[in-house]
Amino acid sequence: MSKHRETKHSHSHMWMVGILGIAAGAILMIYVPSLKAVSSVLLLLAAFHLAGALVLLASIYVMAGSKLARHLARLRGENASGFDFGWAPAWTHGPWIAALILAAAAVAVQVAWPDHWPLAMLLTLFAASFFAGGLATRSAGRYESAVLPLVQLLPGGESVVLDAGCGSGRTSIALGRAFQQGRIVALDRFDSDYIEGGGRQLLERNLSRAGLAGRVSIERGDLTALPFPDCIFDAAVCAHAVDHLGPLKEQGLREIRRVLKPGGRLLLVVWVPGWTMFSVANVLAFSLSSQSAWRRMAASAGFEVCDEGLFNGAWFAVLQRRDA
Repeated sequence: MSKHRETKHSHSHMWMVGILGIAAGAILMIYVPSLKAVSSVLLLLAAFHLAGALVLLASIYVMAGSKLARHLARLRGENASGFDFGWAPAWTHGPWIAALILAAAAVAVQVAWPDHWPLAMLLTLFAASFFAGGLATRSAGRYESAVLPLVQLLPGGESVVLDAGCGSGRTSIALGRAFQQGRIVALDRFDSDYIEGGGRQLLERNLSRAGLAGRVSIERGDLTALPFPDCIFDAAVCAHAVDHLGPLKEQGLREIRRVLKPGGRLLLVVWVPGWTMFSVANVLAFSLSSQSAWRRMAASAGFEVCDEGLFNGAWFAVLQRRDA
């Protein structure tokens, strides 16, 4: 296994969401109540102070990090299964903070500047979209969502499967639940800034709780330069990992193909532009690679598409290594 330097986790997503939320909360508590149309109505005045306070508290909570979130979840009796995938509060709660800010802004525009009602309507629609996005991100971090689409992936028997970009173990656990035989190799750089600590300790803990510690080997490595020889895996799964590589996405696919045995299959799960990602990331969703772009990259990397479809709002494809 190649060695990689430990990376310091800055949790940039949490700080960004937190700072923007604090600024928005301050505006809702200080500027908006100063507007004549708002200050003249006691109920509106109180409502905007309350909304601003909620945004401020939620933003501070986001900046406090995942440890506080997990502690509060334990106090509320949540996560009874004992699994913890460590998703940062900025990811799971950020869309709801945005929804509250936009809803409050819509009311402010409608009250203070009624002639601009189309803007208020647009802000309301964005708020509803972000609220739905919050539901999606919350559900995705739970054990019940640690599943994979039912596809023909393994040849059977004592297969060896690569979980490429395993994070804190959702996909590795899904593989263990779906396939009772064989061995899993879970690989990641363990430097993600939206998973507490990068995911290594959480992965080990989750695998132990799932009874999979004896079947899963953990390796540290980069998807664009896998630390394995050629043709050693019967199959591979890459869920929401290659799509984080930017211009190196195709290189990641080429590396996975290299380590697959002839005829080996890759189950690829990626976010693509669509309503689910729009509700989470808004206009940023349009910067994601489309399904057709992924098909072109897969073909260029030496794969052929055997099956494809939609799964929990994401696009999946079963790619088979193409050999001359």
